[in-house]
Amino acid sequence: MTRPVLRSSPTSPFGRKIKLALALLGLSDQVEIHYADTTNPEDSLRQQNPLGKIPVLVLADGSSIYDSRVILEYFDHLAGGGKLIPADPATRFPALTLAALGDGIMDAALLRRYETMMHEPGCASSKWDEMQSGKIERGLAALEKALPSETGLGVGEITVACALGYLDFRFAGAWRTSHPELVGWLERFAARCPGFAATAPK
Repeated sequence: MTRPVLRSSPTSPFGRKIKLALALLGLSDQVEIHYADTTNPEDSLRQQNPLGKIPVLVLADGSSIYDSRVILEYFDHLAGGGKLIPADPATRFPALTLAALGDGIMDAALLRRYETMMHEPGCASSKWDEMQSGKIERGLAALEKALPSETGLGVGEITVACALGYLDFRFAGAWRTSHPELVGWLERFAARCPGFAATAPK
């Protein structure tokens, strides 16, 4: 293996975040992307990341970096630093906080997905689903009230956009009706972000 390998899946919003970062940093051609099956105990993913989660970056020496937050910071460092994650504390911590909000929405959406996908019929918990839905709705309400930057293409904007894209993909865009300002922001982000359409989940 001469190039690092990003193990992910076409539907993973966390994997999409890294693919977008690679495109924005001009590093896409320096990384191979290989499919990983989180549900298959025979997949080597569980040796590469003991948690069995994606994405995982497998380096040329066989060592691994995870999760998406660390992988993104690794590539930002390779590109010279301060490209997607600001170095100045005045902008760094707001950017990372925005990214944490986007990550949290994705986490809750994935938990909703797994609740319906992994449980036997009749065993899914409506209370659990409501708890995750509440996290998503509160996150969306916060974003609707204070939209991400209209010019930035940093870690925060990337993560939020991937979260919204995943809600579109898995939940038929139901969030859009109640969040028109955020819908407009995402449309403008998609128009100015290289690779956003190409990395859409499928």
